[in-house]
Amino acid sequence: MSDKPTHLLVIEDDPNLGYLLREYLQMNDFKVTLVTNVASALEKVQEDYFDLAVLDVMLPDGNGFDLAKAIQTHQPSLPFLFLTARSLKVDVLKGFALGAVDYLKKPIDEEELVVRIRSLVSRLGANKSTAVNTKDVKLIRIGAYTFDPGLQELRRDGQIHSLSKRESDLLGFLAAKPNELVFHKDILVPLWGKNDYFNKKSLNVFISRLRKYLQDDSTVQIDNVHNKGFVLRVE
Repeated sequence: MSDKPTHLLVIEDDPNLGYLLREYLQMNDFKVTLVTNVASALEKVQEDYFDLAVLDVMLPDGNGFDLAKAIQTHQPSLPFLFLTARSLKVDVLKGFALGAVDYLKKPIDEEELVVRIRSLVSRLGANKSTAVNTKDVKLIRIGAYTFDPGLQELRRDGQIHSLSKRESDLLGFLAAKPNELVFHKDILVPLWGKNDYFNKKSLNVFISRLRKYLQDDSTVQIDNVHNKGFVLRVE
């Protein structure tokens, strides 16, 4: 096991809270880069590698939701969670729809935050190990498309569509069992960490994205089996 500390990017505009979070996380053996706005966060993402980003939603020069989208452009494999005082259901759903691995509401107990982060990093690290192994897997044919799980690419007629880590993992789960039902729990537990209402909503968003990517081939479709799961149908 590597002794390299987990590197966290923490975006928090409240200087007092930011200081406390950084000190507490560092006391628990995390490496922490703390920034207070969107511009600084994007600079850091382009300059360094992080294992996890902790995003505040309300920021002086933007918001955490738009920042999450921008981060996915620069580091599509970087997982992120939201830490915010905003607790409206629509905000929680929006966060998960963007691909967040967790959504924590302020005020939060620092010990709980550490436990949550360690659990997430451990689970995501296991997923990364699995993803590395997929580079040795042969290309997967899905109708007129060729799916490369190692490079996270979907190709058709010379066109290449780059997938996010979660999109690629989800397509891999479905493509491993073509024309078979894949249950919600069998997707949500390994990829989202929990089979619950909010994560099912997030899963539905990612299914919609995959349907859009595959829409140019009428012989391929992803069917929803109500309250059970999804089937990747390939003629």
